[in-house]
Amino acid sequence: MRVYCATSNPGKLCEFSHGLKGLVDVRTIPNLGAIPAPKETGATFEENAVLKALYYARYCDGMVFAEDSGLEVDSLNGAPGVYSARFAGPDASDVDNNRLLLEKLRGVQNRGARFVSVIALAQGEQVLRTFRGEVGGQILLAPRGENGFGYDPLFYYPPFGCSFGEAPLESKMQVSHRGRALSKMADFLKRRLTHQEPTN
Repeated sequence: MRVYCATSNPGKLCEFSHGLKGLVDVRTIPNLGAIPAPKETGATFEENAVLKALYYARYCDGMVFAEDSGLEVDSLNGAPGVYSARFAGPDASDVDNNRLLLEKLRGVQNRGARFVSVIALAQGEQVLRTFRGEVGGQILLAPRGENGFGYDPLFYYPPFGCSFGEAPLESKMQVSHRGRALSKMADFLKRRLTHQEPTN
């Protein structure tokens, strides 16, 4: 089975391929770079994931999945949330976003946070299913580790005793928000492969 992935983010694509390895053939949408990106106008991760999946499903023949994900920080009332990738501005880098987050949390005691991932799977004009994954942790005082991307170096995961930026990909994908959402999608695709899952 082949599924198309609507992302140009190399970090996400690596994690998607790893999470679905051995089950489906994950491909990027043909000529993805030439397709104008849709405006992410949703107020939730679910809305943005569905918006993107339906948009990109028009450009290829087969199942397409799109993800929206981000970091929710308790003391910031859930920010940056759906604005995680552009927290410090529309062209912000991971370093810019991490720096701004640390500035906003300077002197703050409550550093609880969670990563959230929502994947929407679509075909044609139909959303087949959405899959949500979450993982809780703490925001560190400074980045740690060179692995991962985004806010990973600032996200401390107590069961590991280290940040997601320090954790190996194999370990991180077993517990991460994206890994959990992918696991749910993998279960759904397995049922489809064995004709146990209705199409509607």
